[in-house]
Amino acid sequence: MPVDEALQRLSKCVVPVSETEEIALSDGLGRVLAEAITSPLNVPPLANSSMDGYAVRADEIHEGIQLPVSQRIPAGSVGSTLLEGTIARIFTGAPVPEGADAVVMQELCEVGADGVTISASIDKGENIRAAGEDIKQGELVLSAHHKLRAQDLGLLASVGVCRIRVYKRLRVAVFFTGDELREPGEVLAEGQIYNSNRYTLVGMLQRMGCEVVNLGIIQDDLASTIDALNDASSQADLVMTSGGVSVGEEDHVKSAVDSLGTLDLWRISIKPGKPLAFGEVNGVPFLGLPGNPVSVFATTCVLARPFILAMQGGEFESVKGFNVTANFDLAYTVRRQEYLRVRLVVAENGKAVLESYPNQSSGVLTSASWADGLAVVREGVKLSKGDELEFIPFSLFDL
Repeated sequence: MPVDEALQRLSKCVVPVSETEEIALSDGLGRVLAEAITSPLNVPPLANSSMDGYAVRADEIHEGIQLPVSQRIPAGSVGSTLLEGTIARIFTGAPVPEGADAVVMQELCEVGADGVTISASIDKGENIRAAGEDIKQGELVLSAHHKLRAQDLGLLASVGVCRIRVYKRLRVAVFFTGDELREPGEVLAEGQIYNSNRYTLVGMLQRMGCEVVNLGIIQDDLASTIDALNDASSQADLVMTSGGVSVGEEDHVKSAVDSLGTLDLWRISIKPGKPLAFGEVNGVPFLGLPGNPVSVFATTCVLARPFILAMQGGEFESVKGFNVTANFDLAYTVRRQEYLRVRLVVAENGKAVLESYPNQSSGVLTSASWADGLAVVREGVKLSKGDELEFIPFSLFDL
């Protein structure tokens, strides 16, 4: 199945978490709003100065005029009405006094014994931030289903919000199949390898704001796999596995899922990551990732991530990149949509180009650590150096 069709089908299967909770704004980073937030006030609440200087009546000001200072207004204070023929010393953020309609920056003023000499004329409204210039009272600040970033927390704080209602964290149960797998710190016997997929997948899920239930390494047989799926589905909103979804006789996940639920997707036209499975186990959504390390990383980025974010109450959005020239070619015609691990570099001519990691095997996790993004090569393309590719920086995946 083509990647775009798989994404479309995944989007139709999303059932978002419905439970919500109220939390402190300070704990809101990465959480998804469960309700829209409107502002109870104007920001700023009063017209204020955008710089240190002098509040004036603009029609009184011309080059070389000298005027006395009638008051001093620091931030946090409210001055009195500005007397005609005077100016007010004012500081950044301080409310502009009634009667004043402009602020002259202090660099255009010279303080003398008899007053302040102003070296230029000024227009009404200059260097003044109007009341409600940022946000007006009653205005929508952030919509429901918005995933909160650091700047969003600051925005909510600016309107006085201290507690927010968000969707509960998505609870994801994971386990890993393969009798050859051992945990780091254990001694490897011949033919055994360390379980790198646990650390990649759990780390990505945590970065997406999920609560992870790690069931560890499961023995490679059908009964153990069925038991693990029952256990996982009983305590999570989503079940994810790595390994066991291919067609070998030691791959039991597909059969186990079939026995407990349904399998709706299997074998996607993607490289790396063809044997990705999607379905449900005991009514709980299931995502079965391949066993190869780069396949786990790539399929989580491209296919699992938008599904997970939508389950958390956000929008289902696959990440779109931008075109960059490839500084390499491929010796073959691409048969499945391919996600190459690449790095953005500056060529000798000063233009940005993509360099490819030399070994693009799905077992070479070094390629993902070396790279700073993925380059998308569409099915049927014979890539030549100088062609443009869609480049998706890892930063767009929030990785």
